[in-house]
Amino acid sequence: MKKILLLLADGFEAVEASVFSDVLGWNRWEGDGSTEVVTVGLRDKLTCTWNFTVLPEKTLDEIVLDEFDALAIPGGFEEAGFYEDAFSPPFLNVIRHFHANQKPIASICVASLALGKSGILQGKKATTYNHSTSIRKEQLKNFGAVVQNDLVVEDGHIITSSNPGTAFDVAFLLLENLTTKENADHVKELMGF
Repeated sequence: MKKILLLLADGFEAVEASVFSDVLGWNRWEGDGSTEVVTVGLRDKLTCTWNFTVLPEKTLDEIVLDEFDALAIPGGFEEAGFYEDAFSPPFLNVIRHFHANQKPIASICVASLALGKSGILQGKKATTYNHSTSIRKEQLKNFGAVVQNDLVVEDGHIITSSNPGTAFDVAFLLLENLTTKENADHVKELMGF
């Protein structure tokens, strides 16, 4: 069984988190059965971008990082306090741990900024929120990333994406990396993609 740590910052977008639990959950019951998602936050109660309240299964101090095979991080909104958690030392240290062990890291939208802040995107191809009025690409570049204009970017074991609309693509790519393309395609077909 491959355990995926779904790391949630206060102010995260629920839709971006749900794709990981759904795709990997479908795989557990209808695919090859090899994935388990554990939701983890810095606190025992989180508020999503649009005031949806979530109780993660575990807090960061209750888990052992070495027990996990992959990391998934949804993005969120600055106005909802996302960067307070996402840029905090404990959050960044989780990212660094997975990178140091070359385990898959999948991020959606502005979650790539946390990867950048952690230092793991130095010289790596990556993307982030891509709306023409957004300052996020410049921020990512300032963290040392080689910013791409693609919707989803994979560089080694790191996946980044450009907006919430890419969420399913990221989740399926993570599933493919953890299992096989054939298995990911099977789950896609079962889910109507």
